[in-house]
Amino acid sequence: MSQAIKAETGRAARPLAGLIPDPGKIHRLSALLTLLLLIVGFSLASPAFLSVSNSLTVLLQTSVIGLLGIGMTMVIITGGIDLSVGSVLALSGVGTAMAVKAGVPVGPAMGLGVAIGAFCGAINGLVVTKARIPPFVATLGMMLMARGLALQLTGAAPISQLGEAFGRLGNGALFRVVEMQPNGFPKVIFPGVPYPAILLLIVAAGAACLLRYRQVGRHIYATGSNEEAARLSGVRVDRTKIYAYVMSGALAGLAGNVLMSRLVTAQPSEGVMYELDAIAAAVIGGASLSGGVGTVSGTMIGAFIIGILRNGLNMAGVSAFIQQIVIGAVVIAAVWIDQLRNRR
Repeated sequence: MSQAIKAETGRAARPLAGLIPDPGKIHRLSALLTLLLLIVGFSLASPAFLSVSNSLTVLLQTSVIGLLGIGMTMVIITGGIDLSVGSVLALSGVGTAMAVKAGVPVGPAMGLGVAIGAFCGAINGLVVTKARIPPFVATLGMMLMARGLALQLTGAAPISQLGEAFGRLGNGALFRVVEMQPNGFPKVIFPGVPYPAILLLIVAAGAACLLRYRQVGRHIYATGSNEEAARLSGVRVDRTKIYAYVMSGALAGLAGNVLMSRLVTAQPSEGVMYELDAIAAAVIGGASLSGGVGTVSGTMIGAFIIGILRNGLNMAGVSAFIQQIVIGAVVIAAVWIDQLRNRR
């Protein structure tokens, strides 16, 4: 009898499930609509907003937020948080610059920077899973330690004169067209697609495939949805959490390389408050702070909303303080919508 009821319930539930809209998808669509409205509004306010040079500026500004946001999304899906990504970004960039100054080629030096970020993420994951310290406290401690170490290693002074090769990742572009003029000076015909934007696209595609098609991605979602049920189902919850934190740290290290390469100088004070931008990008894009919900595509939309909002407000002459107020209000609204979704 009970089996018949279960079977009948299953048959009834399946067609109904197709009629119920996916809240996560609705959230992403609303974020995408918001992004389009911002583009239209700022374009009407300033004709220069849609210019090629300004569009490339937005891409460059968003690339760092996007890289941090992808790693943050993985951590948030597991039900955690990573407040250390801004400081890890600075420490990784400083580590890369010090290696370059010591004579290490730029490629291996940047690999070292990513490894430093991954190591910091591994420490976060071990502290959260083995010491059972809440993620907020564990990553807050790492935020302070990584920032202090970056300042200590450099004496709070920037590391400069890193060479042209160091700045290629942050300032180079694909398909750049330059024409030499009769006077001997070069003229840029097409500035090309910035390397950071291409790197962001590659990382986003890889992370999206990992979360959607790989076993570890399914385990990340399962851990955030119901940790105890995931453990009983055979998911190695601790290992999955550590993996998410390692990815967040590694992407923070990669973002540090991109940012320091753009500046062609390693600044130990860079990355302050970047963790909040990363969290904002993930939450605006539909990631739930309760865990179990989030997508890379949504985070990319959220990152571009923040980047375009900052860029458009700058062009409108709005002060940086007002910008913080506006972005803070947007984050609160996104979290409120997430809470309404969870209640339903």
